[in-house]
Amino acid sequence: MNQGDFDTLVPTRSALGSLSRRQFVGRSVGTGFAAAVLPVSAQTIKTPTDGLLTGEVSIPVGGFKMPAYRAVPAGKTNAPVVLVISEIFGVHEHIADVANRFARAGYFAVAPELFVRQGDAASYGEIAKLLAEVIDKVPDAQVMADLDATLAWARAEGADTARAGITGFCWGGRITWLYSAHNPAIKAGVAWYGRLVGASSALTPAHPVDVAGKLAGPVLGLYGGQDTGIPLDTVEKMKAALARAAQAGSAAAKKSEFVIYPDAPHAFHADYRPSYRKHAAADGWGRALAWFKAHGAA
Repeated sequence: MNQGDFDTLVPTRSALGSLSRRQFVGRSVGTGFAAAVLPVSAQTIKTPTDGLLTGEVSIPVGGFKMPAYRAVPAGKTNAPVVLVISEIFGVHEHIADVANRFARAGYFAVAPELFVRQGDAASYGEIAKLLAEVIDKVPDAQVMADLDATLAWARAEGADTARAGITGFCWGGRITWLYSAHNPAIKAGVAWYGRLVGASSALTPAHPVDVAGKLAGPVLGLYGGQDTGIPLDTVEKMKAALARAAQAGSAAAKKSEFVIYPDAPHAFHADYRPSYRKHAAADGWGRALAWFKAHGAA
C-alpha cells in the first residue's frame, strides 16, 4: 500500500495533541479507533445491535489464536458468511460497524484481525511507520491461510460457507481480489478501492491483475475517480486482464465488473474520515448486497 493513499486523509500523531492513545483506542477488537485515523468525524455511522450477537471471538489457526469480530443475527443458523477485510488500521469500530450492517442484512459477518502477528496497527499514529513496521511485513500467504481458517471456524459455528462472500476496503480491497482467486468456496467478492497492480516480492508475489483468470467467483470493484493512490489507468489494466481471462473461458472474470464514482476520493466509504462521500458509499453498499445476492453469496 502506498503512503500517498492516506496522506491527505488522516492526521499524524501531532493531531492528537496531549491526549493519549488510551483515551481513543479500544482494548478489544472492534472497539475504538486506531490512533492514525484521529480525529474521528462526527458523521460516523452507528448501526444498532439489538437482535444481533456481536463481539470479539478467537479463531484457531494452527496453534495460534487469531482475534476477530463477529456479528450475526441472534438465534439464526445457517446464515451465509461474509468475510469483512479491514484497511491498514485493523479491525476498529468502523469495520465492526460494517460487520453489524451485514448481520442486520442476515449474514454471519466476521472480520479477522490479520495484522496481529506483526504488530498492533491501532497503536500507530504515523502512517509511514505503520506501513514499514507492520503492514509491509504481512505475507499474502499468511493472510490466505488465516482466511481459510476463518471460513472453517465459521462453518463449525453453524454458518453456511456454501454461500460465502468477501468484501474489503483499501488494503482489504486488494485482499478481496486475491482471496477470490485463492479459495473456490468464495461465490462473490466486493472490493472497495483496493490496489490492483504492484511489484512482486517474496511477501506479495502476485497482485489482482495477475490473478484475474483464477477468480472462483466474480468480483465487483468499487473505485473513486479522484483516488490519487489508485489511478484509473490501473483499473483499465485490471479490466484488460479480466477481458483476457474471460476470452480464455473464465466465467468469474467475465461476470466481474467495476463501478467508478467520478467525484469520489480514496476511502469514500469510510464514514469516520473526511474522505467519506455519502452518496457513493450508500450506492456502493446497495450494489454490494445486490451483488452477493445475484451470485449465490446470500
